[in-house]
Amino acid sequence: MSAVALKYNDLKKLGVNVLAMSADSRFSHKVWHEEELSKMVKGGMPFPMLSDAGGRIGSVYGVYDDASGVNIRGRFLIDPDGIIQAVEIMTPPVGRNFSELIRQAQAFQLVRKTKGQEVTPAGWRPGKKTLKPGPDLVGKVWTKWKPEEAFE
Repeated sequence: MSAVALKYNDLKKLGVNVLAMSADSRFSHKVWHEEELSKMVKGGMPFPMLSDAGGRIGSVYGVYDDASGVNIRGRFLIDPDGIIQAVEIMTPPVGRNFSELIRQAQAFQLVRKTKGQEVTPAGWRPGKKTLKPGPDLVGKVWTKWKPEEAFE
């Protein structure tokens, strides 16, 4: 969350709303903010951090671990219609990639803006080639896009 807090303005510029949630109490959040986050990120948490005591919301999203009583780290991209478009769930030992979050948000926004007339292939980034789905593309994706382009 500290990386998201640090780069929050990048998400804000994209019009992305951020909410953080954990099964910890709001009192634990306060201590964490004062003793940890505020020392890592100037100004501290720029978005709401909600308490999911008991894990009800985490259970709905499939990230609540009953045995330990915590929500496993998860990231959900939810579109303006309330539909989950992407999910990333990782165990605590491996951190998430903020650049990938930005890339995915930009890709989903482009697809939404074009009403699905353009789609983003693997590794797409703003300014890179998109694909136009339809009968003309069927069986010919290989002529329009190469897998190596995902790594350029």
